[in-house]
Amino acid sequence: MDEAKIQQQRREYDEDSTRRRANIIGLGYLDTREFEQDLDLAKDVLSIQDMYQNKMVPLAAGDKERATQFGITTQTPSTIIEKITQEYSEEGKQTAFHLISQSGYKVLLRRYDPPRQVVYDDIQIAKEGDSDTLAKVSQTLETVGTEAVFDFLITQADRLGASDIHIENQRHDIRVRMRVDGALHAVASLSKERYRVLMGELARRANISSASNEPQSGHIQQDITTENGTHLLNLRVETVPTMYGQDAVLRLFNFDESLLQLDLLGIPMRQRAEIDAIISHPRGLALMVGPTGSGKSTTLYSMLNALNTSDKKIITLEDPIEYGLSGISQIPIDTTDGKSFGDALRSVLRLDPDVVMVGEIRDKDTARTAIQASITGHLVLSSFHANSTSAAFSRMIDMIGVNPIFSSAIRLIVAQRLVRRLVEHSKEAYTPDEATKNYVRKVLESLPDSHEDKPDLDDFQLYRPVSTDDAPFGYKGRLVIMEQMVVDEEIQKFIRGDVADIHTETIEKVARQQGMVTLEQAGVLAALRGETTLEEVGRVI
Repeated sequence: MDEAKIQQQRREYDEDSTRRRANIIGLGYLDTREFEQDLDLAKDVLSIQDMYQNKMVPLAAGDKERATQFGITTQTPSTIIEKITQEYSEEGKQTAFHLISQSGYKVLLRRYDPPRQVVYDDIQIAKEGDSDTLAKVSQTLETVGTEAVFDFLITQADRLGASDIHIENQRHDIRVRMRVDGALHAVASLSKERYRVLMGELARRANISSASNEPQSGHIQQDITTENGTHLLNLRVETVPTMYGQDAVLRLFNFDESLLQLDLLGIPMRQRAEIDAIISHPRGLALMVGPTGSGKSTTLYSMLNALNTSDKKIITLEDPIEYGLSGISQIPIDTTDGKSFGDALRSVLRLDPDVVMVGEIRDKDTARTAIQASITGHLVLSSFHANSTSAAFSRMIDMIGVNPIFSSAIRLIVAQRLVRRLVEHSKEAYTPDEATKNYVRKVLESLPDSHEDKPDLDDFQLYRPVSTDDAPFGYKGRLVIMEQMVVDEEIQKFIRGDVADIHTETIEKVARQQGMVTLEQAGVLAALRGETTLEEVGRVI
């Protein structure tokens, strides 16, 4: 699907969500797409600072006869609306407030406050051994103004689609690396003096100490203005003292609620049908498993968004909250002081939710409480630490023991990874050697002949990345690889104790006989389709 189509889908989703929200809170909804590019700006009604701070824009200035029109969002404080109404009323003037989408707000705000001209060269990621690019980027970061260097680094990381920024102390200099599409790439080397400027600004914004001898955690929210408008970026900050100074890792979360859709994740049709069947059921437990950075949170949030309708009450327990979702009650849980998700889960179940998302099942108490909730009329979504669906199943049984109640609770386990996606127009097909062919045949030999993606294993091609100007490594974006275990009667036997051998290998064997496609098989199939490479599948899976 091309980018324009995706952008159109995101905007349509955002407008539909805003329309539903307006009906719930009793406000008039306004679709700004019809006039947002042609609106005569009412520049004297609100200051730019007020527009940013209160997440609202003026639509039309009024007079004694006509009301002044405002576009507000779900993030506009009600106290501000009341204050403006009172101030205008005291002057004998009228006001009218219309709920507009976040997308519409961003477009209009960009017209009121156009992005400033960038005067520094964009950061480029260096290939292996490319010292010239490293030197050029390093020089750029050294020359960016003191107050602007932090904003510049964050904006450039967002432009590159980076998920993390790593600032690392070395003996003589500071290494800056960015994780793009799951792989770390060197960006620049900074002087110690520039590092102190950067860390001072980071400490101020994230409310941490630049001189601490203990690990610290912080959080930053920053508006990023690009050619396509303004969006909110969440940054989770972690620092740790090392031999040469404080290292910092900044995790970037591009908060765009319209991106959190199952339709945009590229889930294969068969697996998507299984997810839809599970989340449409009013009760049960669904688990997401995988390492950090495998996209578990994005998939869980997308499931919640699919369930987020006016007739459902949805509550989440998170440590920390990564994305704020309108219409959902999200509760931050601090588990550092001995608290557990289980304690909070028992409390929120008294609030009569239809759907509960638990950030992670880490202990026996949380596991048992989640299971109990899932058999008493709640749909429970959560994540669990394991490498595969079968390993998760085995570990859960080890944690809670053979449990007949668990067998009727658990309905789906999804293990996932993210692999880099080949650039379609530049990738190069090749015929693999015999050893590689034999590996592919061995991995896929147990795939049922009825599987819609099973290829011809006698004659097939693979693909390799080719560097381009806009994708120097031949990859752009990432692809989700999923292994889904639907818990049917055969799998339930392990939980009930009907099968004595509950090792991971035994569980996986039975699941494969029931039609499960493993992570390795899903990855190899993606490589055969030309979406990624076998090397990338091997690196990640």
